[in-house]
Order: sequence, then C-alpha cells, then structure tokens
Amino acid sequence: MQRICVIGGSRYFGKLLVQRLSAAGHQVTVINRGSGRPPAGVEHLVVDRDDEAALLAALGPRTFDVVVDQVCYTPVQAAIAARVFAGRTGRYVMTSTIEVYDPATATAATVLPAVPADTPVPEETVDPAAWPVTPDLPWHEAAYREAHYAEGKRQAEAVLTRARGFTFASVRSAHVLGGGAQEFTGRLAHYTRRVERGEPIAVRAEELPTVFIHYGELAALLQWAATETDFSGPLNACSDGPLDVRAFAAAVAVAARTGREPRFRVTAAPAPASPFSFDRHYAMSNARAKELGFTFSHTADWLPDAVAETLAAPTP
Repeated sequence: MQRICVIGGSRYFGKLLVQRLSAAGHQVTVINRGSGRPPAGVEHLVVDRDDEAALLAALGPRTFDVVVDQVCYTPVQAAIAARVFAGRTGRYVMTSTIEVYDPATATAATVLPAVPADTPVPEETVDPAAWPVTPDLPWHEAAYREAHYAEGKRQAEAVLTRARGFTFASVRSAHVLGGGAQEFTGRLAHYTRRVERGEPIAVRAEELPTVFIHYGELAALLQWAATETDFSGPLNACSDGPLDVRAFAAAVAVAARTGREPRFRVTAAPAPASPFSFDRHYAMSNARAKELGFTFSHTADWLPDAVAETLAAPTP
C-alpha cells in the first residue's frame, strides 16, 4: 500500500485513476475545489490549489509516497506545488499533453526543433530542463490560460523538472477518447453525429496523422507511472496505430454501421476544421514507455466500443 495524493481527479480518466488506486488498496487523498466527491474510502481535501497558504493548511502534516497532478496548467501552479510538496513526497507525476509538441504554439524565443515527416515525435523534442519559464505573464486569467494551454503545460513541466525535493515525471497524453458522456470534450461525438447524418466533415487539404489513447488505458498508465515504476522526465502516452482525420472518420463510420462512406469538405485557415484535422505531423512515439515495460493497445482494439458508447450517450 502506498500513500497517494491526486490533485484533481474529479472527472473522466482522473476519476477512473482514483477508483483504480483505491481498488488496488492504496491510501488515496484527493485534492480539488469540491467539484466532485471521490469514492468511499478516499480522503477528500476541498481547497484551491492556487491558494498556497490554504493548500499548506489543508495538507497539515500529511506526507505521500506519490503525488499525481491532473490539473497543473501553468508555471505559477507548478511553482506553488514545488514549494508545497518539496520534502512531502518522494515522487511527483504530472499529466501533460501531446499539445506540447505543437510548433504553432511556441513563441519566437522557443521555436520547436523540426521533426522529419513520418517520424513519430520523441520526448526529447521538448526538453523541459531547457525550456524557458515566464511566470509573470497573466496566467491567472482563464482566457489567457486557455489560449496558451500548450505553453502553460511546457512551462509547468519546466518548473517541476527543476524542482528539488522529489523525483518528477510527466505523462504527455495523446488525444483521449472513450467513455460516452464522460468524454466531455465532445470530439468523438462531433464525428459520430456527422457520420450518422451524412453531414460533411471539415478537413484541411493535407492530412497528417495523430495519435489517440482510451481513457481507461491512460488511467492504467498513470497508475503504473505512480506505483510500479520510477522513471523521471517526460513520457509519451498513446495507443499504437496513428490515424489521419480521413482514416479516423472512416473508422468511426465502420463502427457506427452507417453503411456509407463519410463525406468531407476541404477548408483552409482561418476557417475552422474538425478536431484531429492537422496540417502538421502530430504522432508521438511511445517507444520509451514500451522500453520501461508498459504495454499499449492498438487504437483499432478500442475505437469501435468508444464509438458505440458515444452513440448510446444522451445528446447534450
């Protein structure tokens, strides 16, 4: 049994992670602002992680073997966590994102290195140990955080990488799907609705692949990262089987049993395109996780069930 703190963990794969950790017999503490209660037997601390004094008071003398941070979006939040949990935990795991590899979100001072076409993007493409941190930007503003989501994650990784007092690891998640109504982004529903209705799907002229992961698989990987391994640094998390948007839509159509091919409408920027329609190579390499001992599924193994769950979910 380990003492594990989960910051966030009130919905989707974070909620599933908490359930899995508790079922495995670990002593789990969930920290959130009261947005959702954890399952029975899990300690719940209601506090705003952005309020350092309140967070320290809520934690009291508690110490943990591992902290899993599901909701760290800015370098300011990361700096608070680094101060609060230094000496309070031996390991800190942050959920990050594939978006850190998006070259369009880098600033002029932080140009991402080019990755050859058709090459799965490795972790070293974004090195948090060398990434600059600018904590004085308006990270406290929700609109700014949303517009700079990828940069916020890169800088949060950078702050925690340089922190002392614990081992730090980040899990860079692919696009998460599955769970029906739990998949709050609505991205898979975007495709199922259009495929069902025979409506055109807006795509870019050139389509390059990206990668996906089932929410259950991501919860399993986070549990593994917290309790079964001691790696440090960034780790890509994605199922095998990258897909471009046309292949993705075709797979959705087959799983939905519509009996017809999906329709497409080519758009050019700045007109919006459908989710997962990218004009850049956007597929990560999961080789490091495999070398460390994690076994991934193939996207084709779980996508049909994810489509079925989405079709069965109530329409918002």
